[in-house]
Amino acid sequence: MPVSTPSRRTAFGVLGASVLAGLSACAAPSSVRPDGTTSELPPASASASPGVPGANGALSVGGEVPPSSAAPAPTPTATKRIRRTFIPDYQLPPIVGGLAPVITKIETKHPVVFLTIDDGNIKTPESVKLMAEYDYPASLFLTRDTIADNPAFFDAFKAQGSLVENHTVTHNINMVRQWGYQQQLNDMVGMQEYAFQHYGRRPTLFRPPGGAYSNAMRQAVAAAGMKAIVTWEAKANAGKMDYQVGNSLRPGDIVLMHFRAEFAADLAAFRAAQLAAGLEVVLLEDFLGVA
Repeated sequence: MPVSTPSRRTAFGVLGASVLAGLSACAAPSSVRPDGTTSELPPASASASPGVPGANGALSVGGEVPPSSAAPAPTPTATKRIRRTFIPDYQLPPIVGGLAPVITKIETKHPVVFLTIDDGNIKTPESVKLMAEYDYPASLFLTRDTIADNPAFFDAFKAQGSLVENHTVTHNINMVRQWGYQQQLNDMVGMQEYAFQHYGRRPTLFRPPGGAYSNAMRQAVAAAGMKAIVTWEAKANAGKMDYQVGNSLRPGDIVLMHFRAEFAADLAAFRAAQLAAGLEVVLLEDFLGVA
């Protein structure tokens, strides 16, 4: 079966209401802009907390971060900024012929970018703290064998609005070449059930270890109950940004990161690129309508 590397695919639409998860129960009134976006207005009783950094665009890169607590995983801050919402301009391609679509970049006119974080090897309170301070929702493509020592660690990210997705049980980067359809399916289904057991939701998106995929894998993804394979064209790695196309973030980019020792440096590199490009970090699942 031929093997493909990540390539561009079209996708999909915003579910604007979903990106308000984590806000207060009372929805703020909104107004529609001429460009089709809406601006949410905070309730009259809302007040800013001077001791909490403004999230998702309000901190300058390189700003001082308070030292991490010795506690296992600090409770994320309840402070959430009012996000912009976007009228959908794309739709997730359907499963055709039993093959799940492959998404490499979202073709959109909206100023949005999507953060995805893989594996789950290194688990530090600092990563929880930074994601909460910046108010970044992310798609967490987790591998069972790397998170089994402490699956509850990722509950804090879930509380912040992130979602757990499927990155297999074993993280075999050669699975597309070494394994047939059934073995790939078994590995995916194992992570589906593990995620449901620990996080109460079966993943809807799949990321192949290493990024390579085939038609057999696309078929297995669909059979496992997921909607799409997600790859990338930009990544934060070793404290800097790497781009397959261009030299800056573009609207609709899917950015790859990992839970590694250099998490803070990688997130700082992503943040600098995100702010420089003037993009809003939104949850990929909300945009695709698969949350």
